[in-house]
Amino acid sequence: CTMAYQASTRKSFTDALRMLPLHERPALAVFTSGGDSQGMNSAIRAVVRMGLYCGFRVYLIYEGYEGMIGDGEDGQEMIKEANWGLVSGIIQLGGTVIGSARSARFRTREGRLQAARNLIRRGITNLVVIGGDGSLTGADLFRQEWPSLVDELLKEGAVTEKQRRDYASLHIAGMVGSIDNDFCGTDMTIGTDSALHRIIEACDAIATTAQSHQRAFVMEVMGRHCGYLALVSALCCEADFLFIPEEPPGTDWPDVMCNHLIKARQRGKRLNIIIAAEGAIDTEGNAISANLIRDTISQKLKYDTRVTVLGHVQRGGAPSAFDRLLGCRMAAEAVLALLDARQNPELPSIVVSLDANQAVRLPLVECVARTKAVNEAIQAKNYAQSVELRGKSFINNLATYRTLKKLHSPANACSDSCPTLLIVMVGAPPAAPTPACAPSSAPASATASACWASTAVSTASSRPASAR
Repeated sequence: CTMAYQASTRKSFTDALRMLPLHERPALAVFTSGGDSQGMNSAIRAVVRMGLYCGFRVYLIYEGYEGMIGDGEDGQEMIKEANWGLVSGIIQLGGTVIGSARSARFRTREGRLQAARNLIRRGITNLVVIGGDGSLTGADLFRQEWPSLVDELLKEGAVTEKQRRDYASLHIAGMVGSIDNDFCGTDMTIGTDSALHRIIEACDAIATTAQSHQRAFVMEVMGRHCGYLALVSALCCEADFLFIPEEPPGTDWPDVMCNHLIKARQRGKRLNIIIAAEGAIDTEGNAISANLIRDTISQKLKYDTRVTVLGHVQRGGAPSAFDRLLGCRMAAEAVLALLDARQNPELPSIVVSLDANQAVRLPLVECVARTKAVNEAIQAKNYAQSVELRGKSFINNLATYRTLKKLHSPANACSDSCPTLLIVMVGAPPAAPTPACAPSSAPASATASACWASTAVSTASSRPASAR
């Protein structure tokens, strides 16, 4: 009933906005800030079209906060009005078509004052921010300072008394665009899925040449303060060893890692893949670089070891279907949040997150505080807390990796009286049956007897007649 009432109220408000002359409609602006990520263009497109549909005038702010401040400087127009067709044909593009830049000037009050002047000049009091936690924190500070900034502009004669009344408050809705998935409060950030595709494709390609030459490869992936990319890619690519800042190894990691690699080779494995986040450390906070890992393996084991740093390849290329859809869904919810904020100006700044595959609104300040708490926990060497703050998904992925990287199943120690588990695949084969059928995913108390079904073999004939 509550949702139906909200939808009815929102529809009435939207209809009222559409009835206004174009120049009297409220204005909304969208911009991207900080590092780019795949899926940002999908979000931009959805903000523009959803905003126009809801009755807003919609603007694009080019080059992030720097464009917000620099609009009009040297004759450059950095804040431009958008229309429905302007954002056609961008959903499949990586990066951000409106540019992104880090702005030192926005960190100063003078810079924020100039940004407020430029926004008021176009009647913009609704902002959709697509960026990381730093960009979202800056936006919330801007919102808090907005009344005092407008008062200061009035004293300077830069705005009129009518403009002061009409543009008395600023509304903020944020979306997290970051390949690192380093923001607490959301299951996935825009760009993470596409970055994982890049990493996994590279690992799969390298595995074939490593297998041929019996080499070890150290893959460095992005994640200065967050090990999500390294963790999930290690899980998906059967990495032998993993280095992430949330669960660092002890100072004896060279011996532990080398012993693990030796045992893997003794069991007939011809290659080794080690994945390290760029922010990898040991328990004492000492940095662990990809080159250090390579040198350790080469000197201790005499393995032919190479380093591959994927770098900005992870950010590039077309977004995956998931990121395109995620950008659309989050953007639509962000516009609806701004619509609700116009009816209730006391609502706090929000960030649109993904929770159990649902786009939800969370208080921006609380999510930023939790995100910063993770980094503080790592700095304080409270690694268990940092893992806990990352959330259930991170915890479960880490536990799964620990289990599946074991060189043998604990079930081998069971007696002959242990139960037997049979895995049977029936029907059309899915895209990835093997990980789901891995024996190590079975309970430790059971002896797993896996029946491996090849996708090349038709499974239709194995169905009982009653199931056909």
